Amino acid sequence: MAVETIAPDWEFDRFDDGSQKIHTEVQLKNYSKFLEEYTSQLRGIEEALDDSIGDVWDFTLDPIALKLLPYEQSSLLELIKTDNKVLNKVITVYAALCSEVKKLKYEIYLVSSVVVNIVHQLAALYNSNKGTATIIESSGVHFQTVYEHLGELLVVLLTLDEIMGNHGTLKDHWKMYKRLLKSVHHNPGKFSIPEEKLKPFEKLLLKLEGQMLDGMILQACVEQRFDDPGEGVAVAKNGAFAEEFSFNIRTIFTNVESKIGEPSEIDQRDKYACVCGLFVLHFHIFRSVDKRFYKALLDICKKVPAVTLTANIIWFPDAFLLAKVPAAAKLMDKKSLQSIRAHRDTYLQQRAQALTKDVQSYYVFVTSWMMKMESILSTENKSDKLAEDLNSRCNVFVQGILYAYSISTIIKTTMNMYMSMQRPMTKTSVKALCRLVELLKAVEHMFYRRSMVVADSVSHITQQLQSQALNAIGVAKKRVISDKKYSEQRLDVLSSLVLVENALSGPSTKERRLVVSLALCVGTQLKTFKDEELLPLQLVLKKLDLISELSERVKLQCDCSFLYWHRAVFPIYLDDVYDNAVDAARIHYMFSALRDSVPSMLHAKHMESCDQLLESYDKEIMDVFNEHLLDKLCKEIEKDLRLSVHRHLKLDDRNPFKVGMKDLAHFFSLKPIRFFNRFILIKAYVTHYLDKTFYNLTTVALHDWATYSEMRNLATQRYGLTMTEAHLPSQTLEQGLDVLEIMRNIHVFVSRYLYNLNNQIFVEKASNNKHLNTINIRHIANSIRTHGTGIMNTTVNFTYQFLRKKFYIFSQFMYDEHIKSRLIKDIRFFRETKDQSDQKYPFDRAEKFNRGIRKLGITPDGQSYLDQFRQLISQIGNAMGYVRMIRSGGLHCCSSAIRFVPDLEDIVNFEELVKEEGLSEETQKAASVLDSVLEDLTSNSAEGTEYFKMLVAVFAAEFRSAKNMHLRNFYMIVPPLTVNFVEHSISCKEKLNKKNKTGAAFTDDGFAMGVAYILKLLDQYLEFDSLHWFQAVRDKYKKEMNAVVKEQSIQTASQDEKLLQTMNLTQKRLDVYLQEFELLHFSLSSARIFFRADKTAAEETQEEKKDKDCSEMCMCVENNRQLKDIVSLYVP
Repeated sequence: MAVETIAPDWEFDRFDDGSQKIHTEVQLKNYSKFLEEYTSQLRGIEEALDDSIGDVWDFTLDPIALKLLPYEQSSLLELIKTDNKVLNKVITVYAALCSEVKKLKYEIYLVSSVVVNIVHQLAALYNSNKGTATIIESSGVHFQTVYEHLGELLVVLLTLDEIMGNHGTLKDHWKMYKRLLKSVHHNPGKFSIPEEKLKPFEKLLLKLEGQMLDGMILQACVEQRFDDPGEGVAVAKNGAFAEEFSFNIRTIFTNVESKIGEPSEIDQRDKYACVCGLFVLHFHIFRSVDKRFYKALLDICKKVPAVTLTANIIWFPDAFLLAKVPAAAKLMDKKSLQSIRAHRDTYLQQRAQALTKDVQSYYVFVTSWMMKMESILSTENKSDKLAEDLNSRCNVFVQGILYAYSISTIIKTTMNMYMSMQRPMTKTSVKALCRLVELLKAVEHMFYRRSMVVADSVSHITQQLQSQALNAIGVAKKRVISDKKYSEQRLDVLSSLVLVENALSGPSTKERRLVVSLALCVGTQLKTFKDEELLPLQLVLKKLDLISELSERVKLQCDCSFLYWHRAVFPIYLDDVYDNAVDAARIHYMFSALRDSVPSMLHAKHMESCDQLLESYDKEIMDVFNEHLLDKLCKEIEKDLRLSVHRHLKLDDRNPFKVGMKDLAHFFSLKPIRFFNRFILIKAYVTHYLDKTFYNLTTVALHDWATYSEMRNLATQRYGLTMTEAHLPSQTLEQGLDVLEIMRNIHVFVSRYLYNLNNQIFVEKASNNKHLNTINIRHIANSIRTHGTGIMNTTVNFTYQFLRKKFYIFSQFMYDEHIKSRLIKDIRFFRETKDQSDQKYPFDRAEKFNRGIRKLGITPDGQSYLDQFRQLISQIGNAMGYVRMIRSGGLHCCSSAIRFVPDLEDIVNFEELVKEEGLSEETQKAASVLDSVLEDLTSNSAEGTEYFKMLVAVFAAEFRSAKNMHLRNFYMIVPPLTVNFVEHSISCKEKLNKKNKTGAAFTDDGFAMGVAYILKLLDQYLEFDSLHWFQAVRDKYKKEMNAVVKEQSIQTASQDEKLLQTMNLTQKRLDVYLQEFELLHFSLSSARIFFRADKTAAEETQEEKKDKDCSEMCMCVENNRQLKDIVSLYVP
């Protein structure tokens, strides 16, 4: 069976059963469902990333944006098509020229020729020369649109003149450049420039100066020659054209005058500038002045004394008209001119006074408008009320633009007038203007936030407005057709109405709207429209213009790039935000306004890169923001937390009813503020500041950790700040002085602190506070934990350096002839009399030595040389006590760190175990680090005992050398030193009970440590013990006490009370002295244990030799055992 082939034409004739449409709808529904799900997922992500995505918007960051501007590819020639060829040409020419004007705002060098062309085209149409053929009947035709565009072009030139006039820097630099050129001219060889090139260059500069920098750009344009015989167009002597020109200026002015300064004003100020430009052009072409019209133009200045042309450039119409039309100025009364000039100050004062009221009223207007926008845009369109709903939406959109224009005008005019007239602005005015800036950005934000619904509405509204316009045109067209009288003028009207219909039957592009505007200039003659029809049509077309360019209009009116020139208001604004924290969220609007300057900066040419300008702007704004808000906020929060925590001290009156209350927590609920390429999160900034401050202050004074911990908790509760714990190594109240600090200032430490041998504690001698600082083992252990065990060896090294200096002084004292001679005499005396004195050094001899030294002289504070020597030995002993404490603290720290290790003798190697298991390289590294830490801790816990031995070994050889023979007398000075020490100690302890406690102390075991250490260095323990000094002291005091007791028993019988009291006091004094000597004896005996006082230097050397021989013997035995094992492997 043959298969039928389908003819290719069948594809076009195939029967449509509707299945394709159903399939398409199903796919669209699926796609719509997918988009909804994807949107909800994105919204979920955005909510999850709450800390990084804020309310602030930035148009440049939109990944996708809707552009509402209508667009089509049709050219003007395609749009302007009617059967009336002549009319087509006229409309095409004017439309092309108007389109060219819009482009010429950015190509200024072609402006003059285009102005001449427009004037020629208009003059050709309105020709009073009867010999010339008329193009179309123009008696009732007024191309007002063309004049408006011509005025816009003149305003561009006027703006450039004003920019040049206001640019002082450019003028100054230009003068400097010309002076430099003169220097080059006088000495071209120095600058390596050929002389013949200088003259053409100078001419070029003069031309440039004349064209651009002299403020004569507009003047040059209006004064150029418009009559050109070659073109065959008469301009200056064309009466019809002059009349038409004047008529259009008046018409435009009438429209401007009625609305300028009114709430419905939208672009009348710009058109007023156009009218002034056209008036000047009219004057220079026709050399005629309408005094009444000139006066009317000047009268507007009373309403609007100044117009902002762009950014910070403000234009004063009265000054402009007087300068450009001097002939008319002569006709005016001088008083009226002066009154206009004086009115500027009056206007500015009134404006400043009305600002606060304006802010309040516009605040109500804008907020109610925003509510209307929300309510209208959130409701769905009902088919039965669609036209009504679209009409209300259109009115709300237009109202938003009107509010934006009014607010923008107030801000720009006020700020620029203050700056131009150099008047000071009050803080109240600045705050009010900043509030208006916020309202302006709020309007823009409203349009932006609802851009999806606005975009959907705009297309429907434009269609509705086009439909209304077409209905009005249709009525007029029927009226023209119904009139059977034929004339070329009537034909032109009909053709223009057809052209309007064609233009309105399509997208509402600016070209089509321009064609409609020009065509209606022809179509409204012969009373085509009744008065009640024409005004609604004009209103509809005006709305169509606004709605079609809605996004551009909103962007233009809400642009705050002018704030770049008024940055000085920003600090005042921030102070206001800080003082009124309740509505802190408004700061988003101000940062959005400040960002409006960025697009203009991207076109900066005066720097190598625009990035430099952007960076400096960014830095300036951020510096101000930090100074006037963030830093103040940080300090205020810190102050509040401190006062709250220390409330019990009653430092300040905290009653909110008296001092007021400022709730700064509102700042922390703000979403991140976007500025340039950063998000500014105030909450994170303050949290970081507090974390940093609390951490730093806790490290300085660790005993305050509890206070700062409480402040952290309070910050979380009161302000919702998520604070970070300090995690410092030691969170204890017993930190004390830092080891590092003591080490660096050990000479100060040993002189200001007293050592207690039994408790291993240092106590401060004196303090300006009501308490004395103490340092014990826990403090040292905590400090070592903070800095690491490596600090221990460094501390011992510092102590060694300190001891070297002190021993030098020690040696000098012992070498002194007075001291040395007395000691040698005492040694000789003891050797000669020891048999008679029962081998004991006489107490009287030591006491006599102590008193004899005082005769050598005393210091201003009453200290003898022996007192100073005792202090020197105490300082040396304190240094050794500190080393002992470092050793104990190190052991304490290491033992607490290593307490989790089960057996210190058998520590497994974690690195080997990890390698056996074949774990990752990172785990192996971690195991290796653990092994090294454990090894370090075990070695440190064992090495601590060697520090004393090291400090003895390092000095002993030098002390015992032959060149230091004078030090061998030291053991003989110890008895006088002990007598001196006991007297000093008793004096210090007695001061504890007195009101003036200066010099009071209860312990000073540094002396005992110092004596024990020096005796060890000199190996003189045996020599000192041979004196039996403490036994002699004991015998002396017991003998005296027995004598006192015996005397008391005798005096008891005589019952002499005064004598008995004296006896009791004497006995008590002797008890105290004996007890003090006993305490010193015990302390010295304890201290000698640290230095192995039971062995002499020779015995220690012998013991070390024996240990060495023993270890060598063990080595030999081990080697022999290994050798036997090896031999046994080879010998059967």
